[in-house]
Parts: sequence; C-alpha cells; structure tokens
Amino acid sequence: MISGVKTRVFFAAGVAAFLLGACSSDMGAIVDTIRTAVRRDAGAEGARLDPNFRYLRVTIGGRTVFVARGGVEKHPQGPIESYFSAEREVIRFQNGRLVGAVGTTTEWRRVSLPDLPAWSVLAKAGKPLQWERVRDVMPGYRHGVRDALVLQVVPPPSRSELKEVDPQSLIWFEERSRSEGIAGLAALRGHFAEGALPPARYAVEIRDGAEAVVYGEQCLAPGLCFTWQRWWQVKK
Repeated sequence: MISGVKTRVFFAAGVAAFLLGACSSDMGAIVDTIRTAVRRDAGAEGARLDPNFRYLRVTIGGRTVFVARGGVEKHPQGPIESYFSAEREVIRFQNGRLVGAVGTTTEWRRVSLPDLPAWSVLAKAGKPLQWERVRDVMPGYRHGVRDALVLQVVPPPSRSELKEVDPQSLIWFEERSRSEGIAGLAALRGHFAEGALPPARYAVEIRDGAEAVVYGEQCLAPGLCFTWQRWWQVKK
C-alpha cells in the first residue's frame, strides 16, 4: 500500500467502468497476461519484459517498477492509454496528462480536461497557458475538485529520473498551481483544491511533425508523487 509507512507498487484497479468500460472477465484476462509480461522483484531495472507489450518505467518512493499498457480508448481530445501492473493496478494518460488513478491512498476518478492546444503549439506560443482541471478525488469522494493551473516551457532540469535519453533533445514544460483570484472564482464556480499540488513536469519529443510526451513527473497529493517514462522509446 502506498502510504507514509510503506510503499506499494502501483495502482490497484477498482471499478470496471474506469477500465475502458471492459467487463470483469476481459480485465481479468488482461491482468493474467500482464502477470507473465512483467517480472516484479527488487531488481526492477533488470526485469525481463515481454516484448509484445509497451511499458512505462515508474519511480516512486525510491523504487523503480514497470507497468504495461493494456488498452487504448478513442477520445475526441486524444486517445486514453491504460497501464496495468501485475497486481491489478491502473493509471491512465491522455496526451501525456494523467486522467485517472485507482488503488492509491489518493485516487483520481472522472478527470475532466479542456480541449488543450497541442504540445508543439504550446512550445511556440512564447507565453504561459492558464487552464483548469476538474477531478473527483477519493477517499472521502471530493466531487468536482478544480485545479487552477499555469503551464509554460522551462529549461531542461539538472536532475530527473529520465534514463538513456538526452534531456536536451526534449522540450520541457512545467505546470504549477496558480492562486491569483482563486478565492473569488471559488465563490462563483465551485470548489477549488484546498492544497496546491507540487509542480508537474512533462518532457516532449517533437520530431518530423509528430509529438509525444516521453517523460513526466506528477503528484496525486502533496506527499504522493511519481515519475514515469515511456520505456519503448528507449528499449525497442
């Protein structure tokens, strides 16, 4: 279990509707397959990975694990990828942004994002983008929590968990909570997050007209943060 006392490797699936609308038998088949695809042990960096799957390399609490992609859901704002661990754990991403996590001490459910510009457009804009994310949070079922955010291009960091890729070859973005005017907005538009999350970072590869977020740093709560990297970008 991910907690202040003991860290558990990622994300137990809880609700079938959350998992691409798949029936429980389909989800069970995916998980059973992934159990054979990912070997979990203390030496995760040397884990034997089934080449038939695509993976994220995840670091959390000083540990490294791999999660395998189990499905892709079509969406008007971009495909949503679901990643599973051998322990029935799940995280979901859309265009590199986290849109769901089940099984952690803090869960994000029903995450709503606006129709945001492409990363390549943001990289050329020359100014920060202000936007809002809406999410349901467990435990306690906090419905419609709003995060007021500002996203901007930043220099490559001097330190990160990025492996085997030159950070200078990527375009880096930082996403911070913004507090200006939140008190007034909250009175008009609903409940904003009470505690600002630490900044998120995204590293984007833009090449030959294509773009992909290959690395990210994200916090589900102030004390619950992780990094991820698309491992097939490295290990082909």
